[in-house]
Amino acid sequence: MGKAGGSYRRLLAHAWPYRRKVYGAFGAMLGAAICGMIPPWLLKDVVDDVLIGRELGMLNLLAGGIVGLYLGKAAFSYAQRYLMTEVGQRLVLDLRIRLFDHLQRLSLAFIAERRVGDLLSRITNDVAVLQEVATTALVDLVVQGLSFLGMAGFLLYINWRLTLVTWTILPLAAWFIDRSSKRLRGVGHEIQSCLASLAAGAQEALGSLRIVQAFVTEEEELDKFRQRSEANFRALMRGTHILALLEGGVEVALVAALAFILWLGGRDVIEGRLSPGELIAFLGYLGFMVQPLRVVSRSVSRISQGLASADRIFDMLDQPAGLVLPASPLSPGRLRGEISLEDVHFAYDPARPVLRGLSLGIVPGEVVALVGATGAGKSTLADLVPRFYDPQRGVVRVDGHDLRTLNLPELRRQIGIVPQDPVLLKGTLFYNIAYGCAWADEGRVRDAACQAGIADFIETLPRGYDTEVGERGATLSGGQRQRVAIARALVRDPRILIMDEATASLDADVEAQIQAALRRVFRGRTVLVIAHRLSTVRDAHRILVLDQGRVTEQGTHEELLARRGVYHRLYSLQFGAAGGGK
Repeated sequence: MGKAGGSYRRLLAHAWPYRRKVYGAFGAMLGAAICGMIPPWLLKDVVDDVLIGRELGMLNLLAGGIVGLYLGKAAFSYAQRYLMTEVGQRLVLDLRIRLFDHLQRLSLAFIAERRVGDLLSRITNDVAVLQEVATTALVDLVVQGLSFLGMAGFLLYINWRLTLVTWTILPLAAWFIDRSSKRLRGVGHEIQSCLASLAAGAQEALGSLRIVQAFVTEEEELDKFRQRSEANFRALMRGTHILALLEGGVEVALVAALAFILWLGGRDVIEGRLSPGELIAFLGYLGFMVQPLRVVSRSVSRISQGLASADRIFDMLDQPAGLVLPASPLSPGRLRGEISLEDVHFAYDPARPVLRGLSLGIVPGEVVALVGATGAGKSTLADLVPRFYDPQRGVVRVDGHDLRTLNLPELRRQIGIVPQDPVLLKGTLFYNIAYGCAWADEGRVRDAACQAGIADFIETLPRGYDTEVGERGATLSGGQRQRVAIARALVRDPRILIMDEATASLDADVEAQIQAALRRVFRGRTVLVIAHRLSTVRDAHRILVLDQGRVTEQGTHEELLARRGVYHRLYSLQFGAAGGGK
């Protein structure tokens, strides 16, 4: 109950800005409930005053009153449904936007440990369940709950003795509701988890369709999808089983109570302690109470599942942001490009450190290449500069400022990054090159495309820069995507440029053209070049050889070859012994 209560309170806190509409909706709910409670009472007068007393005028009045009451109920129902739908939609809209914003700010390590499909399920499936609860289940619970309580009051007024007898049976229905709602909450968690797994698996398979088809694993992926679908089906059926038992149990309890009350009330009428109209009204209220109780029981189950979704949403919102931002961040101003690392230790897994006490200084305008075996820490070192991660120990500085004190967006806007696997977004080539650089005009985009060696290709396209690229750039070759990524980094005129295997997907001729263009681009900028192909780093001012999180060698290409150490061995492996002295 503690966790459920916490989620419930937090949902109320999110609804607080819309409290006026909530109050109006609750007023309309009260009006609808009152209009629905009065007709059975009028049945008493119909029997006692009209049918027995033969009063035609009273019959006309009562018949018109019943129609008027249901017209009023319809108006109140429309008002409460409209207002609560608006509040519910606003509530889930706020939650969905807040959740998406929070997910974008979580650490890359946290995101990497989870399947994207599961995260998307929180935004789509869980929020959709919560939306249905806020707009429908809660309304039904309040309206039907008020109707039930009002009818119970009328029962006490008509005949308290029969009412007390009734209430010795009705707790059985309450027991069914309590037991079933607890089980439904657990099933609700399971259903949402199964849906998340189903969505994640489908997205993973469809997102890797080329690999699936290439390795002929369609049947294997189909089996996985079938197993996840069946798990979701079984969870849904367990929920249906519990819900059906809940509704059926409540109905049986109420019908048994109705039959027993009919027997007791009939004896009272025969013995003169109760009028026929009062018995009809009493039985009418009992009959009308069946629907509110059924709706309340169903609403409780839906709210239980909704709170399970709320738990999953708030669990994600409670995940701490990956980086602790300063309360009063410093503006870095226009960067000069000086980078220093002081005794930096970093590990994704505490048992496997990546960087071990690394200290390094890079002066503005210096082109530094990072080489070494896979897992040596090259990409991790580069990721610390735009502060994708914070080191566990040590300090990373830019222009003498500890990165943890700086305004992060201002810092990152002055850093250009070209990843090894360039990711393009669905949209035009212009949009992709100017992405994140709202001030980039057509001339600036064209200039960046020229520097990256992609302008000639773009101008051969019928729509030029307005050409749509598919999702993740599927309509472009790997080399073309890489060059668009280079243009995207250059268009912001970065003071620090990080090239992570930026020419790995290019053929030799295009790579030579890009390298010539990049030599011009590098002038006046601090550049970190991560490379496995050592031909791309020969012109670097300094080459750092990383091994097990430490810099083991550094110098120019010629100096490191002359030293005949790790760099010489790596170079010889790529170009042969004859290339060792070149």
